[in-house]
Amino acid sequence: MNDDYRKALSMGQKEYRSCMARGEYPYLTVLDELIPAERSSMGTELGLLQVPVNLIVGTKTAGRTTAFARNFMPLLAIGTEFSDKWERLCQAHLKEGIRDPVKVYEYMNRYYVQEGNKRVSVLKYFGAVTIAAQVIRILPERSENPEVQAYFALTEFFRWSRVNFLEFSHAESYPAFQRLVGKEPEEPWTEEERKALNTTYYYFTKAYEAHGGTRLRTTVGDALLACVRIYGYQALRQMTESELKKAVAKAWEEITLQQEEKPIDLRLDPEQKEKAPLLSKLGTVHTRSARELKAAFIYDKTPETSGWTYGHELGRQHVERVLKDRVTTVAYSNAMPLDSSVVLEEAVNDGARVIFTTSPRMLPASLRLAIEHPEVKVLNCSLNQSHRYIRTYYARMYEAKFVIGAVAGALAENNRVGYICDYPIYGMIAGINAFARGVQMVNPRARVYLEWSSTDGLDAAIRRLTDQGIDLISTLDMAKLEDGVRTRFGLARMNSDGQVNLAMPVWDWGAYYERILRSVLSGSFQSEDDARALNYYYGMKAGVVDVVLSNKLPSGVQKLAQVLKSAIINDLCYPFFGPLVTQQGKTVLDSLSSTIPVEQIISMDWLLDNVVGDIPAYEALNPEAQATVDQAGVEKVRKK
Repeated sequence: MNDDYRKALSMGQKEYRSCMARGEYPYLTVLDELIPAERSSMGTELGLLQVPVNLIVGTKTAGRTTAFARNFMPLLAIGTEFSDKWERLCQAHLKEGIRDPVKVYEYMNRYYVQEGNKRVSVLKYFGAVTIAAQVIRILPERSENPEVQAYFALTEFFRWSRVNFLEFSHAESYPAFQRLVGKEPEEPWTEEERKALNTTYYYFTKAYEAHGGTRLRTTVGDALLACVRIYGYQALRQMTESELKKAVAKAWEEITLQQEEKPIDLRLDPEQKEKAPLLSKLGTVHTRSARELKAAFIYDKTPETSGWTYGHELGRQHVERVLKDRVTTVAYSNAMPLDSSVVLEEAVNDGARVIFTTSPRMLPASLRLAIEHPEVKVLNCSLNQSHRYIRTYYARMYEAKFVIGAVAGALAENNRVGYICDYPIYGMIAGINAFARGVQMVNPRARVYLEWSSTDGLDAAIRRLTDQGIDLISTLDMAKLEDGVRTRFGLARMNSDGQVNLAMPVWDWGAYYERILRSVLSGSFQSEDDARALNYYYGMKAGVVDVVLSNKLPSGVQKLAQVLKSAIINDLCYPFFGPLVTQQGKTVLDSLSSTIPVEQIISMDWLLDNVVGDIPAYEALNPEAQATVDQAGVEKVRKK
C-alpha cells in the first residue's frame, strides 16, 4: 500500500512547491486564525450531512496543519506513524468504505475539519464527491459585503432545499434558481428533487470543467443558472451527458459573461456617425438586390388589443417607409398564447436575419433562438439584462415622466396627483420617481398617490384615486383601444364627462428601429460587439422619447415643459438631482449639484418621500404581470 501513500505524498509535495512558487500559504487554512475563538462557540449544529469534499478547505485548529499540503495531500515522510495510519485508512476505504463521519465547522460555505483530517485526505485522494460529517455552522456578522449577502441567501435557500453543494456568486441567484426550478419562494424540496438536482449538477460540472470552467472566476452554480435560464431546468435534467456538453459549448459566452464585474454595457446614445462597410468605402458596387435585409417583429399581443403592441407596429411601419429600398419587414402577432419559440423559428425559416421581440416575456425564447441561430441578430425589448447572445433595447421614459410631472405639479390645485403604473419592472420605478420629482420641483407641497393596474385592472386603479377626490391622474404610457377609441393615455383631468388629456409621453419606436437597422446595414452593429451584454437605453436626445402637450394647457405651463425638454436634450437638466429622500427617510442624494448614475436609476427599488403608495408584492400581481416580472422585474419584487 506504500504506492498509494507515495502517490499522495508526491501530490502533496507538488502542491506545496506550487504554492511556494506563487508566494501562497502552502498548508491547510486554519479556521481559528480566520475568526475570533469566541465566535466559534456561537455555532449552530446542523446534524449529520453529506458534505461536498471540494468545499473542505482546512482545519479547525492549527494542530495538524503542516502535516498536509493545501490540497489535503500528506507531507510527512513514508515510515512515520502518520503514514502508517493513513495507509490503514486507505485499506479500510478500499475494503468496506470509510463509514465514521468526520466533524467539521462550516463558515461562509467552506468546511474546516475538527476530527478526521486523515479520513478527508484519503477520500480526496480517491476522488470522493461527498463525505458524511457532523456539521456546526458559524455565521459571519451581517454586512453590505456582497459575499456575506450571498452567503446568507445560501443559508436561507438551504433551509428549504437542504442543498449545500450549489453555490452562487450573487444573493439574488438563490431565489431566482428556486423560482426557475418551479418552486414557490419557501417551498420545501423533497428527497427525490434533491437527488435529481444532485445528478444534474454532477453531469453539468463534468461538462463545464471539460470546457475549461476551472479557469473562470465564477462558480459552477453560476454557470448552471445561466444554462437554466436558456434551456429551462427540466430540459437540462433530461439531457444526456453528450447533450449537456453540447449545450454548455453553445452557451459558453453566456457562461463566461457571469464572471464580469460589470456584465452590462449600457449604451445611452447612438453613435453620431454610422460606420460604412469597408467595401463601400473602397467604391465596390453592391450586387445584391435592393432589399438587403429582412427584419421580423414578434408581438406578444395584437395591435388592436394592446397599446404597447400598437406602438411597436407603428415603428415597424415607419421602417417600411424610410428603409423601403433596403429593408423588408414582417410582423407576427399573438406569439405568447402560442409557443413563442415556434413563432421565432418560423421567422427564421421565413428569412428574417434581424428579429425584434417586443416583450420581456419572450426573453428566454429569444435567447435560445440566438444560441441556435448565430447568423440571426436577436433583440429583446427589455432593460438591465445581462445576456451575451442577444441585445436589449428600451427607452429612457423617465425623462418624459419628469417633464409631465412638472406639468402635473403646476396644475395640482389641491396638491394631490394620481399616478398609475402597470408592472414593477426595471425602468418603471424610475418613471414613478421621475414624475414625483417633477411634481416636487414645481410644487413642494404636492403628493403623488400611486396605484397599480397590474393588480386588479386599470378601471379599479382609477376608481381608487377618484374616490379620494384626485382628478389629475397620469395613467398608462400607451393608449388602449376601448370601443374603437384610444383613451386613458398620459396625464389627464378626470371629470363627470370623461377626461381631458393634457400631456402625453411618446415612445417613438420608429426612430429607435430605424437607428438599429441602419447600424446593421452599415456594419456598425457588428463592430459594437464586445465581451459584455449590450443594452441600448436611448432617450430624448436620440429622438425616441418625447412629450406631446395639449393646447388646453396654460401657456406658461406649456413653456415650462418645452424648456425642460430642451434642457434634457442638451444635457443641462437631469431628472434626478439632489436632495433626494426616500419614503423611509433615507437620503439618496444630499447635494443640489449631485445626480444618480443611470445604472442606479435603472435598478431603483425605492420610492421618493412625496409618493403615497408601495411597490406591490409578487403575489398581488396578475398572472401576466408575474410572468413579466419573472423576466425583467426589480429584485425586490422577484425576491418576494
